[in-house]
Amino acid sequence: MANVTRWVRFRHHAEIGFGQLIPSGISVHEGDMFGDMRPTGQTLALDNVELLAPTQPSKVIALWNNFHALAEKLKSPEPAEPLYLLKAPTSVTTPGAIITRPLGYDGKTTYEGELGIVIGKSCTAVAPEQADAFIFGYTCTNDVTAADILNRDPTFPQWARAKGFDGYGPFGPVIASGLDPASLVVRTILNGVERQNYPIADMIFSAQTLVSKISHDMTLLPGDLICCGTSIGVGVMKEPVNTVTVAIDGIGELTNEFRQ
Repeated sequence: MANVTRWVRFRHHAEIGFGQLIPSGISVHEGDMFGDMRPTGQTLALDNVELLAPTQPSKVIALWNNFHALAEKLKSPEPAEPLYLLKAPTSVTTPGAIITRPLGYDGKTTYEGELGIVIGKSCTAVAPEQADAFIFGYTCTNDVTAADILNRDPTFPQWARAKGFDGYGPFGPVIASGLDPASLVVRTILNGVERQNYPIADMIFSAQTLVSKISHDMTLLPGDLICCGTSIGVGVMKEPVNTVTVAIDGIGELTNEFRQ
């Protein structure tokens, strides 16, 4: 993975910027992360910045039933086309943020460690073989879910509400460009215990197929996030304070706390 570059967004002295991770810290860039950008020559130490979600997506698209292993476990038929929902952009929160249970909800809340696709160029109706040109890179995501809300009303599955609460969409801390997502493995660690460990190669719809098919439904904009779905090992966060890390070798580790 010698050609992989990792990008971050940060706050430094009340100013928001972006840059490339290098061994000595962050090589600060100016311009547009998804367009014309250039290094400023300034380097910041990681200890001197607050890392933010690496983009501000206009929409967050989250997949359901996109892994062969999970479909088999659930005895659910594999879908003929991607099944997805939209999470509110306001669900996005920063790496390291403390996520709190919504007021008025005392049910179960689950973690879902996932690979995220970050769009780099506006795309509409692109072919799968064109998709890589529109993908800026990949990130770690945790598709936090208020599980008991999802099917509480028998007449209407509440996907958007169950997954759209403020703070329920952490991702980052980096976007990694220049790697093959099919070679990656997602691990989720809850309170020090590994709960998920699954290969991206088991996806029913590849990253390129997802971008293609979703772009035929809606225009994808720079910074938009596609959460690729999760596999076996989703679980409830039961402790008063729960530390969840989504780790993808080649990308990095996303850690957040969920507090009841």
